[in-house]
Amino acid sequence: MEKANQTGMILFHFRPFSKLPEVQMLIFVTFLLMYLVSMSGNFSITLIIWINRSLHTPMYFFLGNLAAVEICYSSTIAPLTLASVWSTERTLISLAGCGTQMFFFMFLGSTDCILLAVMAYDRFVAICHPLRYTLMMNRRLCVQLSLGTLVLGFFLAIQLTVLIFQLPFCSSQEISMFYCDVLPVMRMACADTRVHEATLFVACIIVLTIPFLLIALSYVFIVAAILKINSAEGRHKAFSTCSSHITVVLLQYGCTSLIYLCPSSSYSPERSQVVSVVYTFITPMLNPLIYSMRNKELKDALKKEIKRLFST
Repeated sequence: MEKANQTGMILFHFRPFSKLPEVQMLIFVTFLLMYLVSMSGNFSITLIIWINRSLHTPMYFFLGNLAAVEICYSSTIAPLTLASVWSTERTLISLAGCGTQMFFFMFLGSTDCILLAVMAYDRFVAICHPLRYTLMMNRRLCVQLSLGTLVLGFFLAIQLTVLIFQLPFCSSQEISMFYCDVLPVMRMACADTRVHEATLFVACIIVLTIPFLLIALSYVFIVAAILKINSAEGRHKAFSTCSSHITVVLLQYGCTSLIYLCPSSSYSPERSQVVSVVYTFITPMLNPLIYSMRNKELKDALKKEIKRLFST
């Protein structure tokens, strides 16, 4: 019977943010603007780094990778969310569609978090071992680290997705979220999910806790090295190259930890929905703004390309 239920025509629908059409329209416009800013900002950073040879360094290589991941990450969530908010009727999604969205959400989200840890290591080598930086952070290592984040994110996502969608879902239900998130979908299964919740917690330790501890350790050494710099200008330059990364790390890890590292007994759909907006819409929108505003080389490259574009 369970197998029949799983393979039958089960459709989920997303919980609306509000029952008032006016509020839904306001939310739609807000989300659409954030998505467009996110896409244009991250695409601009990726393109500028790609075409500007002066930015072909390890730091900008990883930043370009982060921007590309953010483009795919936003596109996994935003289009279906916008369609759901815009529609006056319930937007339905099949089990297969829900599983696909969940896989890409976990895959790209995990890659994003691990990549931030790799970027912290790059800053650690640049500031603590400047004379050996180009030797240590060679192109081959940068490519290997970038591919490693994708591979690790892929395997974690595929294992969790397969594990969750082996659960029996007995009927069509409302997902208490605006996308197919792990915890809301898992709670709709008509079976014991304690093992699955434990597996998810372990995966979150791998994706969130361990990388964050490595980032924190990197910055302990970075701050110690910066304080030894004699010139105030040198200290300011070193801090400015790290401040953007720290801001993004706090936004990304802070919000995701509130959802995935809290006890399951304290899970609140309403709180999760609000916090999820931050790391699915707001953070991808702010990342390019934070990096472009705090990075002089990137700002100069952007201005140069804009002038060249309008002068032709």
